[in-house]
Amino acid sequence: MFHGIFTFDDERELSLWGAKLSAFQYNVRRLAATVAALAVGGTGLVLAAPAAHAAEASDVVAKLPASSFSDMVVDSQNQRVFISDKSSAALYGGMVVAYDFEGHRVGSFTTETRASGLALSEDAATLYVGQREGVFAYDTLTLKETGRTAAYQDACGRELAVTGTKRWHTTTPASNDSYCDQNRTDLDSVVGGVHTRTNWNAAGKLLLATGDGAADRLFMGQARGPVSPDPFLTSFDTSGDTPVRGDSRRFADAEGKGALDLKDIAVSADGSRLAVADAAYGTRLLNSGDLSDAGPGYQPLPTGATASAVAFSGDGKYVARGASATGSTPDLLIQPADPANGTTAMEFAFEGDLDGNRVVPRGLEWSKDGSRLFAVTTNAYGNAFWLHIVQPPAAQYDSRFTGALTHTPGQAVVGEPVGIRGRLELDGTAPSEPVRVSAVRTTADGTRKLAEAEVAADGTFTVLDVPDAVGSATYTVSFLGDLTHRPAEDVSLTVDVAKAPTAIALTAPAEASMAAGVEITGRLTAQGRALPAGVTLAVERTDRLGTGTLSSVPVAADGTFTVKDLPRARRDVTYAVTYGGDDLHTGSSASATVFVTR
Repeated sequence: MFHGIFTFDDERELSLWGAKLSAFQYNVRRLAATVAALAVGGTGLVLAAPAAHAAEASDVVAKLPASSFSDMVVDSQNQRVFISDKSSAALYGGMVVAYDFEGHRVGSFTTETRASGLALSEDAATLYVGQREGVFAYDTLTLKETGRTAAYQDACGRELAVTGTKRWHTTTPASNDSYCDQNRTDLDSVVGGVHTRTNWNAAGKLLLATGDGAADRLFMGQARGPVSPDPFLTSFDTSGDTPVRGDSRRFADAEGKGALDLKDIAVSADGSRLAVADAAYGTRLLNSGDLSDAGPGYQPLPTGATASAVAFSGDGKYVARGASATGSTPDLLIQPADPANGTTAMEFAFEGDLDGNRVVPRGLEWSKDGSRLFAVTTNAYGNAFWLHIVQPPAAQYDSRFTGALTHTPGQAVVGEPVGIRGRLELDGTAPSEPVRVSAVRTTADGTRKLAEAEVAADGTFTVLDVPDAVGSATYTVSFLGDLTHRPAEDVSLTVDVAKAPTAIALTAPAEASMAAGVEITGRLTAQGRALPAGVTLAVERTDRLGTGTLSSVPVAADGTFTVKDLPRARRDVTYAVTYGGDDLHTGSSASATVFVTR
């Protein structure tokens, strides 16, 4: 909890899609619930007759005329995207550029001093731009200045937010940029055109966020810095004349580990959840009321990706999570906003001079209807920027497994391949990527993820496995969804896994003498896993005098062995060789009869 007047100078300071958009050299890969695995089967898919046609995901890229990035705001009413560039100048010069929803540049204007935070009025008629000496207002269509409100001087870039008719901004005075994470930042407001200091402040930079589902609430987060090692999150009720702080939270444990490294905040469409891009943790999903953890949370970002941005779609369906990553590691995931939905995420790995290399902090915004995601990326040097406009599919269709699963061979044995066969049926249009199903095997020893299997043109698939234990094994097959299809209900099959068979083959002479003795050679073979070292075989001799046990014989590494004996009686002598089996193999035996002379 917070204490005093909220001055922190003396305190410690979160199977929808899986497609490849090759037109812009993206590496778009399926994020399944299984580990990376070998695909088995054919290509394509047979589809049920669609009731409608789903739009394919598409993407437009615009190279921004900017040397820096400050903020982005989306005007869904007028279909405009505004992006501010503070410019490379330390204190002066800046620009705001406007694009339409198709990626065309439709206008721009320069600012007197560096352009920082952006916000829209409630009716979307006015664009507010934070600058050094105050908050400036511009007409969203003409881009002409319509007014300005003087404010305390800010040298670090103002955060802007609007709740109803109230405007909020931060003020951080500093002699240069290197002190912005150390100086005190104040929360100020503009009500009725009058600038007011709220007296809420904290050390270092502060981030502000609002959402349509929480119209009278303002969320604030503290950036991590040298004077804020354990940053906070909090919220304010802005329905009255002055902001009233609600619940708050810090994240470090008693040893100081786990502190928040805040990069972005997003409010869900209904206002009930808060998603936080935490560079030290990933994507945190919180209850917006008391800022407690909301379970289940989102799956971790790919290994090597550091959270940089997060945004909920205005229709409440999706969440986009941006990251900074290198190479083919995904920088952007788009998935259902409900983390309990297991649908596959759509992943983008931005690579090269046509795309940028990573999503910038706070570089994600959605249109209000959820039809477009706007993402800003930058290069490795942070001096070139791109605007990506992604259109998700317009509809999703059902999927189902038809018929029961079967397996081949009819008797599964330990250590030998078994194929789990089934059929998947999808409604709607064919996906652009090959469809795959995932599977797990559950035994008394636990659950193991298996290789994904590709679905063939007729909808059939075969999941391959090599059982490693005797007993019952239950195979559960899943389809997590793709670009245009919802997940299917899982199907399961229990298979009885038996011991692997063995066999003994003998080569014996038809006749031998008592004086020279008998020599029989043979080979022990086994299916499944190799036999253990040190195997021996039991040998029995039966003649006219009765049956007796001879010395056991060792089996060589290649399975061969030799039985040598000096018979005790003439006429027919039968030699029986037996392998008793082990935990993974059945026993086996063979016999040979030799006519013995004197």
